[in-house]
Amino acid sequence: MEDTARSLAGAGDAERAETLARFAVLRPHLEDGVPLTRAAREADVPFRTAQRWLARYRQGGLAELLERPRSDRGHSHGLPPELERLIEGLALRRPAPTVASIHRRASEVAVREGWPEPHYRQVYRLVRHLDPALVALAQEGDKGYRQAYDLLHRREASRPNEIWQADHTELDIRVIDERGQSARPWLTVILDDYSRAVPGYYLALSAPSSTGTALALQQAIWRKGDAKWQVCGIPDTFYTDHGPDFTSKRMEQVAVDIEMGLVYSEPGQPRGRGKIERFFGTVNRMLLLDLPGYKPAGSGPVEPVLTLAALEARFRSWLIDTYHRRIHGETHQTPAEHWEAGGFLPRLPESLERLDLLLLTVPDSRRVRRDGIRFHGYRYMDATLAAYVGENVIIRYDPRDLAEIRVYHEGAFLCRAVCAELAGATVSLQEIVSARNRRRRELQTELRDRQAAVEELLALRRREPPPVELEPELPRPAKPRLKRYIHE
Repeated sequence: MEDTARSLAGAGDAERAETLARFAVLRPHLEDGVPLTRAAREADVPFRTAQRWLARYRQGGLAELLERPRSDRGHSHGLPPELERLIEGLALRRPAPTVASIHRRASEVAVREGWPEPHYRQVYRLVRHLDPALVALAQEGDKGYRQAYDLLHRREASRPNEIWQADHTELDIRVIDERGQSARPWLTVILDDYSRAVPGYYLALSAPSSTGTALALQQAIWRKGDAKWQVCGIPDTFYTDHGPDFTSKRMEQVAVDIEMGLVYSEPGQPRGRGKIERFFGTVNRMLLLDLPGYKPAGSGPVEPVLTLAALEARFRSWLIDTYHRRIHGETHQTPAEHWEAGGFLPRLPESLERLDLLLLTVPDSRRVRRDGIRFHGYRYMDATLAAYVGENVIIRYDPRDLAEIRVYHEGAFLCRAVCAELAGATVSLQEIVSARNRRRRELQTELRDRQAAVEELLALRRREPPPVELEPELPRPAKPRLKRYIHE
């Protein structure tokens, strides 16, 4: 009975229904003693067929009534095996040939070899019964086969911060860059696999880089200072692809320092990370679709309206107030509730300085002067710097907020220097560069206007007086051609 149940369980719904229909024909004979001839006649089944069914049932039970696959399925009757292999081999060539072309080639070979010429239907039947996996491998290559038929190992987290995923996407929206031109921003997102909450992100106009990834991870790990955005901590595993920004030496150093495991997906096969891909789709459907400048693939040109700072403000508000508070279809909880459930306590670094390796490092050292440290036209000061005047130091900073820099001396953390002009405000490096470029363009425009005015005035002074009309010269008398002597 165990074998019978196992065989029936492996059959499809249609096969099981057909098996029960055959048993219904035999039931009056088996249970009520009705003659098989009468049972077959009442069920409108040939008597010989009913006899075969009865013999198979008595041999192996209900499972023997299942439809048996033909042993010659996929083979054409009357065709030599060599011709069948030729037809199958032609069908597996790249690019994929049509059945008509396969039939023509096979017919030519059959005539030449003295084989029976195949019919079109025979060729079609052979091609149709080829293993789809074999066809995919032959015509789409190893990558196409892997994507369609390889078994996937889907990583599933059992608690918050067990697995974080990270990825980038170019958003389907146009914004105004610092030059006033239309640009398409990039979004780097870190997603908690268990709760689907987003602990950190980075939005920029530049292509993905190790700096953007590091800043997103730094934001994800540390506390946000926002009661509505509690997701933080060090993940057990950081799961990414093989992008150079994820495989950098700095990322490896950070992972060792904070005891975080790095796991990469297979090269060229960014699969098993569908959750973060679905999040990008949610961003498009729930946020970007209603924003000015939205430009999906294939649409016409649009006029940008938002700046990058305005887009980031919209994204942050949507992430905290809408996405984290919306019930997820798989977890049946909001991402914020699912992450906070069970009184989870995240693992945090001892101090924020432990994460400074994730911040941008200035390659050139800065010298401490009597008025502090000069950086990007601003002056940064801290009382600790008084003992280091004249010394060279290394600074680290967050490009999104230049109000504060971290100062290191001989590899050790020294202090946090603050710019009095920027204190109390969040001013990014991009905003400072944009303001400098805007001011430079204004000065260049004013300079061109003044130079044009000077050139115009100089041109007026250099104008030449009108030409003076001269009287026409009288014609000179013609010299005689006869040579004359001097005394004449």
